[in-house]
Amino acid sequence: MLKLLLFAILQAAAGAPSSDMTSYVIGPSDVLAVTVFNQAQLSGKFSVEADGTVAFPLVGRVQVGGLTIRGAESEITKRLAAGYLNDPRVSVNVEQYRSQQVFVMGEVHQPGSVQFSGSLTLIEALARVGSTTERAGTEIVIVRALPGTTPAAPAPAPSANSQSETVKVDLEKLQQGALSQNVSLKAGDTVFVPRATSVFVSGQVKSAGEFVFRTGMTVRQAIALAGGVTERGSTSRVQIVRQVNGKDTTLNVNPETQVQAGDTIVVRERLF
Repeated sequence: MLKLLLFAILQAAAGAPSSDMTSYVIGPSDVLAVTVFNQAQLSGKFSVEADGTVAFPLVGRVQVGGLTIRGAESEITKRLAAGYLNDPRVSVNVEQYRSQQVFVMGEVHQPGSVQFSGSLTLIEALARVGSTTERAGTEIVIVRALPGTTPAAPAPAPSANSQSETVKVDLEKLQQGALSQNVSLKAGDTVFVPRATSVFVSGQVKSAGEFVFRTGMTVRQAIALAGGVTERGSTSRVQIVRQVNGKDTTLNVNPETQVQAGDTIVVRERLF
């Protein structure tokens, strides 16, 4: 939504705090930019192979998979110092983040994977997939693998198990700017934006159909979503068809009656 995207831009402009990029854990397919000071022939870009190694001049294959950026710097420095260079100074940066992802599913404009670069907030992830749709519910569910377990493949809808935990976020508060809801994501997280529950409006209204239900919605508000009543309709002759104990129950209601998710609101014709 526009409000959410605007908040993301403002947050970035304000320099919102983020995690230390050096904590990023290197993995296969990442591309590293390695600089050995005063040694141009040893500096360059190196792709991490499937086994987590890079082919580095002089020293051969160096295991960097599973290490942080600082860990990779230390490992390459140690290898170069073992008979090749005196007091080598090494700097490592990730040129391309390819090994770690966050998955964003559900009611977003472009569901799919987002590259995780060591620091990613929920708002940033949602902004990258075009934000939430108008049919998004009021709660976001984040499924996260527990430490020491392997993240599960993303599913159309998340499910908790013994190897994962769920984090729930209030989307409405997030859109209103509540920083407490802007969760810092981790590699392998699945962000799921459920579809909102609905109400149905039929009968003598201008645009009958299905509409997003919001907590506290009244009959009057639901009818307004349907374009209002027609010339033949009457706001004093409105019924709600509601499931009660598995059976359809018809209730005579007034415009200020609160509706429930799944209700069908029927606007009847005027008597005269």
